[in-house]
Amino acid sequence: MRTRAIGSRQVGAVGLGAMHLSSAPDRPEPARAASVVHAALDAGVSVVDSADVYCHDDTEIGHNERLVAAALRAWSGDADDVVVATKGGLVRPGGGWDFRGTPEHLHAAARASARALGVESIGLYQLHWPDPSVPYAESVGALGELVDAGVVRAVGVSNVDVAKLDTAAEVLGDRLVSVQNPFSVEDRWGEPMLRRAEELGLAFLPYTPLAGVAGDGARARATRSVAGELGVSPQRVALAWLLARSPAVVPIPGSTRPESIRDSAAAADLQLSAEQRARIDEAPADPSRPTTFAH
Repeated sequence: MRTRAIGSRQVGAVGLGAMHLSSAPDRPEPARAASVVHAALDAGVSVVDSADVYCHDDTEIGHNERLVAAALRAWSGDADDVVVATKGGLVRPGGGWDFRGTPEHLHAAARASARALGVESIGLYQLHWPDPSVPYAESVGALGELVDAGVVRAVGVSNVDVAKLDTAAEVLGDRLVSVQNPFSVEDRWGEPMLRRAEELGLAFLPYTPLAGVAGDGARARATRSVAGELGVSPQRVALAWLLARSPAVVPIPGSTRPESIRDSAAAADLQLSAEQRARIDEAPADPSRPTTFAH
């Protein structure tokens, strides 16, 4: 697989979002989940995105990290080549979601994540969401302290606007290597953050990169039209379109089936023509789909 940079590391141009292996109500059994991770790695994926709160509720915090760690231990390849990107800053009381971006929580959560992953130092640790009750500079400052303490090697931020991304860059300097926001053929709210990430030399990790592909909007129809011409899945075209937006992009599609992540990984080698990209670019948004969020 072609590679792209996240900080000083070269990773496969397409990653794996592991959330649904643990958070879905009908999540796969552990052996099936491991087969998804192995299929991704065998296809050239070398960044796996996790989080401590990818689980059903607060009784099993770290479920996804432990699952990914077990899959890596059982994989026949060299797990040292894989970047596990995990996140902290949320909690799951009673199965719900809440913010917890205090430095004290982030320090404890990162160390718990390292234990769950079975590593001395986490490859990439990301602030999951801004906590509205904590000054953002304090939260990202805690991430910098984790790098300085050797608990993590590099850090990223997620679910941010340009102002928060600039704050993180100012506080963290070259310890900041990535930003993770929603971005897809249909949902392009993250475009300004992508352009700012390029200017800052950061990797941009789109999550939910396949959102809207199966819908009825003009962008989804254009994607399916291109897919028909190329004889590939619309999902593969959607990821190839994202990759063509910028060399900073490393999409992290989720999957609960080996065959779907293999198809997603193949997007790294799919080249769309300028006309095909323009057809998707110029299609109007589906007015029935709201933007993912707005800070």
